[in-house]
Amino acid sequence: MYKSGFVSIVGRPNVGKSTLLNQLLKTKLVITSPTAQTTRNTVQGILTDDEAQIVFLDTPGVHKPQDGLGSFMNANALNSMLDMDAVVLVEPVDESVGKGDKFILSRLEKVECPVFLALNKSDLASKEHLMEKLIEWQSLFDFAGIIPISAKSGDNVDELVKTLKSVLPEGEAIYPKDMITDHPEQFILAEFIRERILYFTRQEIPHDVAIVVESWEENEKEISIMAAIIVDRPSQKGIIIGKQGAMIKKIREQARRQMTRFVGKTVHLELFVKVEKNWRNKTKYLKEFGYDEDDYK
Repeated sequence: MYKSGFVSIVGRPNVGKSTLLNQLLKTKLVITSPTAQTTRNTVQGILTDDEAQIVFLDTPGVHKPQDGLGSFMNANALNSMLDMDAVVLVEPVDESVGKGDKFILSRLEKVECPVFLALNKSDLASKEHLMEKLIEWQSLFDFAGIIPISAKSGDNVDELVKTLKSVLPEGEAIYPKDMITDHPEQFILAEFIRERILYFTRQEIPHDVAIVVESWEENEKEISIMAAIIVDRPSQKGIIIGKQGAMIKKIREQARRQMTRFVGKTVHLELFVKVEKNWRNKTKYLKEFGYDEDDYK
């Protein structure tokens, strides 16, 4: 009998949740970077095979919010644990258990579905250290299962999928079998721009940037996109533009290449930078830029 259901991927910032989702889907769907809290919106990725369809929700990292955007991200992540068929908590094997982990575990106590622990970076740990972490986590929470994985290399990810399938309810596919996400292409392509900005300017502009697609024209052979890069301060505008426009040119070209690979057609991309002071604390801008808590309740 065919199975289908929803699985939420949760954890602290920068533990490998988005890398895991990309590995599960065998495609670049979610942006990643060394910068914590890279993921802002819940991203649905859909894995379909002959046995089951699993709808994964990759969530923002749970953290102590410092502004309105942070509050949105936290609410987004915590609400995603509700009404799931399973939850996967991602934790790196090379980090100590901290207050943030215990806060997430306290929220998971209220979840009625099976909760699994994916111990990430297990390929880098010795057998002795891995066993110590297994015992430590088992003492903290009654997990339905603990699966050592490597989100980066894909080690044991197939075993995680097999385990999740075992707890899914019977049912037909929820989405068409050739669909890998319910997010529109505009959202995904805008995220590619933000990823390149984080990659090239992560020391100067960690979280003060948003992307707004201003225009989109598409035909069978190509897509033409104009997008605004929103920053918090004039100095950040200068950093993104760079000397004689060198930085924004580099961001545009690398983002355009990623977009072309994703959509399979030629992409023409124009970028410009706008300053909206303190936008992360203003409800008007949060909603305008796609960060609205009401959309995720």
